[in-house]
Amino acid sequence: MLARRSWAFSDINRRCTTPLGPVQRRWAQVQDVRFLVTHQRTDRIAEKYRDKLQRKAREEGLQSVDELKAAYKERTRGGNRPATSSPHIIEQPTSSFPPPPSAPVPSGQLANHTSSSTGRLPTLPSLKTLSSYLDLNKTRALPPKEIEYIWRLRHAASPTSLCAILPSKSYKRIIQTARKHPHFILPLPRTGSAGADIHFLQFSFAAPDTVTVVFTHLAEYKLRGEFSQPHTTITMHTELMQDKGLVLMQGQVVDGRGVTVEDARWLVLCLQKFYSIDSGDHSGRAKLLGMFSKGDIAFKIEELVAEAEKIV
Repeated sequence: MLARRSWAFSDINRRCTTPLGPVQRRWAQVQDVRFLVTHQRTDRIAEKYRDKLQRKAREEGLQSVDELKAAYKERTRGGNRPATSSPHIIEQPTSSFPPPPSAPVPSGQLANHTSSSTGRLPTLPSLKTLSSYLDLNKTRALPPKEIEYIWRLRHAASPTSLCAILPSKSYKRIIQTARKHPHFILPLPRTGSAGADIHFLQFSFAAPDTVTVVFTHLAEYKLRGEFSQPHTTITMHTELMQDKGLVLMQGQVVDGRGVTVEDARWLVLCLQKFYSIDSGDHSGRAKLLGMFSKGDIAFKIEELVAEAEKIV
């Protein structure tokens, strides 16, 4: 009897000491996830593009990919990328035009947004002086009427060109106003419908005898700032102003930018009417120019359109 109990206890002990399941061995290792994410991925990328990086290094005149990395690291530390600037522009504002608002902007705020901007001018075509078009020595020997005839004939062949002759007195009034108000907006009535499209103009005093004005869709200028493309560019040449009392103007309308030659002529006519004012003028045009330049929130597009309609 005693032997049987002893055997039962030993069997219980064996069952208690036998593992209930397979032994779990832990071989996991702790890895630095940041190292895996940054270093291993960088190595794989460098290996994948090694041929292209070596080709780029040779193009840059460097001996290895490491030298290329070091060179670009120095450029990054050195500051900003080289600023792109428009050719032949003396007066360069410093900041870009603000992005367009998501909702329609009240007309008063529109003046504030645009006039307070000091964004650089849109890309301009290469500057040409009057000597690019006429032989100045021979032209100075001609009477004013003949000069006007030759100038108009010179541009008659191009369907997208503009030309005009300005008396020196009118030109001086325009430039006097332009130096105070180099930026402005002008309305262009829509054909066959009510309302008007708004266009942004900028004066550039690019050379002693040359003044350039560019016209850009206001919506594009608000969107792209200095990278916007003007649809019309006009240039006023003053080389003959002292001798003949004339300023020769020529311009170009770019195809495919949503503006016809007739539209451009209207904008140029508006420019002349708004800017041909005396210094003490208190007309509606002078008031609108002043409000726009100051960014006055009381500036209203409706008043601008109404004033432009008086030109017709």
